[in-house]
Amino acid sequence: MNSQELAQYIEATNGISKPWLLIQLRLKKLEERRDSLSPNEYMKQLEDIHQDLMNLGEWWLGIEDEVFK
Repeated sequence: MNSQELAQYIEATNGISKPWLLIQLRLKKLEERRDSLSPNEYMKQLEDIHQDLMNLGEWWLGIEDEVFK
């Protein structure tokens, strides 16, 4: 699945409110651009995505059934 297909899936399933899907989209887009980035820039962007993922924390605790349908 490429980033365009993933974006269409996110839109079709109302996934815009699911931050982990948006992080997956960012990762996919970064993967697709990897060849055009320097190793340092790639790592910088990957670290930024990782930090955003870590910032999500455990917001889903107690509402797993609602958010992971």
